[in-house]
Amino acid sequence: MSRFKASRRHFLTTVALASASIALLSFPAFAEMLPPSRTSGVPVPPGQIDKAVAALDGIVEDIKARSGVPGIAVAVVRGGETAYAKGFGMRDAKGDLPVTPDTVFQLASLSKSVGATAVARQVSRGVVSWDSRMQDLLPWFSLSDPAVSERLTIGDLYSHRSGLPDHAGDDLEDLGFDRRTILERLRLQPLSPFRTSYAYTNFGLTTAAEAVAEASGMAWSDLVQEAVFEPLGMTDTSARFDDFMARENRATPHARTADGFAALYQREPDAQSPAGGISSTIEDMAKWMAMVLADGGDLIRPEALQPAISPQSFSSRPHSPDERAGFYGYGFGVGTDPSGRVVLSHSGAFILGSATYFALIPSLDVGIIVLSNAAPVGAVEAIGASFTDMVQTGSVTRDWFSGYEALFAGLYTPLGETAGMPFPKAAAAPPTVSYCIGRYSHPYFGTVEVREDETGGLVLLAGPEPEAFALLPWDGAMMVFDIETENAPAGSRSAATFSGGSDEAEALEIELFIMNGPAQFKRI
Repeated sequence: MSRFKASRRHFLTTVALASASIALLSFPAFAEMLPPSRTSGVPVPPGQIDKAVAALDGIVEDIKARSGVPGIAVAVVRGGETAYAKGFGMRDAKGDLPVTPDTVFQLASLSKSVGATAVARQVSRGVVSWDSRMQDLLPWFSLSDPAVSERLTIGDLYSHRSGLPDHAGDDLEDLGFDRRTILERLRLQPLSPFRTSYAYTNFGLTTAAEAVAEASGMAWSDLVQEAVFEPLGMTDTSARFDDFMARENRATPHARTADGFAALYQREPDAQSPAGGISSTIEDMAKWMAMVLADGGDLIRPEALQPAISPQSFSSRPHSPDERAGFYGYGFGVGTDPSGRVVLSHSGAFILGSATYFALIPSLDVGIIVLSNAAPVGAVEAIGASFTDMVQTGSVTRDWFSGYEALFAGLYTPLGETAGMPFPKAAAAPPTVSYCIGRYSHPYFGTVEVREDETGGLVLLAGPEPEAFALLPWDGAMMVFDIETENAPAGSRSAATFSGGSDEAEALEIELFIMNGPAQFKRI
């Protein structure tokens, strides 16, 4: 056979494989035509995916009842179409407004994956590349190591391999600082090895998105709207918190309490919008999933999207010989299921009251999105895993909820050495009020103030629009205050220790304001 005929035959075979149905490719005879790297060890016979979709009502109702989550919405995309979309339970605090397919939920960290497709759209358009240097796009941004700042790219930040610590900047967001301030102060954070370490960093990724928006000449919320939401017809989706709050049919967040879930807080994530600030419905997210499963469809060139959905860094290393590794792309989790199929996924969570999850199986052209209005307890992941299990094996092979519930339990362990402890009975007397009051400064956390309150006690004021924390005597110069934020679960308690000087304290150490250990504030 001539070289021309051989290459033509290879081309025609490739086209035939691309246009063949997913169901047929699942059978061994057809799977043999695929490259070894695309071969699954578990075939999916006709009708199996239909059975998985039909089982969803029961799966969701069971896990909803066991978890106590008040409201859940689920959609399935298959072959470019929405095959299932349904709401379960209630979306409001009173429990009299049902969840529907059009209920708007806060996506939390699913925003990373959605936002990554906006970046991929700009890569398609030639505005940026995944390897564009941050210093070229955002010259005012830097990290603590100039050599790292010089080489840092959009992709480094979207794959969490910049060296920034886990969740760097989230503590400043908890105190109310704005996006620009938080991004500027990331330069004060210590760094792990560049491109060889992984640490999940909301504000690192947000910086990369900000750079893409700058290169595009518009705000991030406008860019993602123009690049993704509008062309896909995602009319109930936004990257602005005010838009979410303006929706009539929106889900009320529910925090976890000792008595179940309760509507206590409303998370406002605009500061980290590219990482956690998008809100949407399952109907809109089904359109987005269909686009991703279609290799970008008519919106994104495949070669611009593929890096985002390919492994770029280790997200979880195996701890035993039989454990599968986890990988992270650019805003997407990339893994391998027990069947041997590639699965693209992401979880999202607000401790203050939201849990979300999606999973896409490209080889089967099927995906599921699960949104809820309750703090994370593993319910959304369990629903997704039960469905993808049935899709690939024909049954639910284990109790996925009990497994995921155990993984999420640690999120609710209160922080602080004195958390949950009784106040000491034989404590030394606290310092005088005059010794403690004053203003104290830290380069990362900014200025805090200690004042006397109307009862003669002390209060700590922290943040740009100061939040007040009542300081309670513990033992001598050590005082404590209760704190509950997105990153400090209910029951957390921080020490605040005054030191130095005979007439007035020269320093204040705050245990749960952490920067290379408890933060040391100097009197100013």
